Amino acid sequence: MPAFDLSVTICSWNTRDHLRACLAALEVERGSASFEVIVVENNSEDDSGDMVEREFPWVRLLRQTRNLGFTGGHNLAMRERQGRHVFLLNSDAYVHPGCLKTLLECAAAHPEYGVIGPKLLNPDGSLQYSCRRFPNPVAALFRNTLLGRWFPNNRYLREYLMTDFDHSKEATVDWVSGAAMLATDEMIAKVGLMDPEFFMFCEDVDWCFRAWREGFQVAYEPTAVVTHHIGGSTDKVPNRMVYRFHKSMFQFFRKNMVPDMPLLARPAALAFAGAALTARASVFIAKNYAQRWRSRLKR
Repeated sequence: MPAFDLSVTICSWNTRDHLRACLAALEVERGSASFEVIVVENNSEDDSGDMVEREFPWVRLLRQTRNLGFTGGHNLAMRERQGRHVFLLNSDAYVHPGCLKTLLECAAAHPEYGVIGPKLLNPDGSLQYSCRRFPNPVAALFRNTLLGRWFPNNRYLREYLMTDFDHSKEATVDWVSGAAMLATDEMIAKVGLMDPEFFMFCEDVDWCFRAWREGFQVAYEPTAVVTHHIGGSTDKVPNRMVYRFHKSMFQFFRKNMVPDMPLLARPAALAFAGAALTARASVFIAKNYAQRWRSRLKR
């Protein structure tokens, strides 16, 4: 028998202040559900590990000598867990009261659910689009790009982000954000851990895709709520993150979408996806360099 109903796994890389708030919110919930918290400290330089040991001695801390990334860190924690189900949580996110209890109740009531995502909110209380349809290169061309500014209400982006979806209702969806997601023990046993080929980004999409293929459903549960500060770690190295994100998008497309296409169409599909994602990444990297130079000139 597992020692807990749930293991909350957190990867931290130079997010000490966010991590403190994250763990403080979890500490409040310790009486409401049976759970443990495992923090994988990915070789930070901001004394995050020392802060955890000093201020949250009840947390299991797994210190690393190198950055294992999102996938490697969570996979390590899942292998070391003493809880039945797993709740992956970003270090720059914090749970609202009753969140963990609600997710566990949802999992118990719906054994067909392999992955359950709570509602995510921005720090100002606005909605984050955390449940989405599976991505495609066309939607990527409109996501945070000039094309998206020219055609802000295009159907490709609406469908991908599910902006027309009623986010106040529980529903099955293609995938939910790994910033906060519950994965059931049954799903993990059948599907396996996250694919280590994804260092970070798209590992959540891939995991949900594999869960669907193995007969599990992915659900969105809006009565469980988490506030998420986007970019707590990634904003520290923006161009590296742009590269990793687009590389992961291509990996997902090549791994999961291309094999279902007609054989003769696959080379063209890969070429189009590669070109579209490369063009998109180049725009973001150029924009980041331009902003950096403008900041230097203002000094």
